[in-house]
Amino acid sequence: MLKAGVTGNIGSGKTTVCRIFESMMVPVYYADERAKALMTEDEEVRRRIAELLGPGAYLPDGSLNRAWIAEQVFADEALLQKLNAIVHPAVHRDLQAWFRQQEAIGHPYAIEEAALLFESGGYKMLDKIIVVVAPEAERIRRVMARDGLSEAQVRARMEKQWPEASKAGMADFVIVNDGTQPLPAQVARIHRLLLEEARARLN
Repeated sequence: MLKAGVTGNIGSGKTTVCRIFESMMVPVYYADERAKALMTEDEEVRRRIAELLGPGAYLPDGSLNRAWIAEQVFADEALLQKLNAIVHPAVHRDLQAWFRQQEAIGHPYAIEEAALLFESGGYKMLDKIIVVVAPEAERIRRVMARDGLSEAQVRARMEKQWPEASKAGMADFVIVNDGTQPLPAQVARIHRLLLEEARARLN
């Protein structure tokens, strides 16, 4: 089965693009969502995070204290790397199991959506990479409206990601989400090309 990845910097519209792929019956693994779930559900991951960050990492009801964790790790690069060293391997194992399930079902290709696909090195395990790009000012506006963050907070998160141009330069496909080029048409074109390649592998 062909394995594709969708990535892009914060506010680029990765999830919107993936929802369009899903409407075309393509299964999508949302890595960031699964990471949050594993940080709550996986006992080994929970134990190691609590050891690293302290009891404040989890709320009294056992749920993840996301705002508190973000405040800790985005201010400390070494701490962020240690947290990633716990979470990324768990997500990788979960993703590989998911890909096997999709292949067994008979899907010609499936997608992993992840913000840090290049930064984590995860792109190396995929066959095709789709990068979603959008103007920086628009990305900042979207994230401020979506997450209730200040511009400074959004820019601090942007600094943890590779430059958009670097990602676009390594992509097999680039989707422009600037409001002037319809997303469904761009996704449909890539969908056709991925189906063609996936089917060619079977012949």
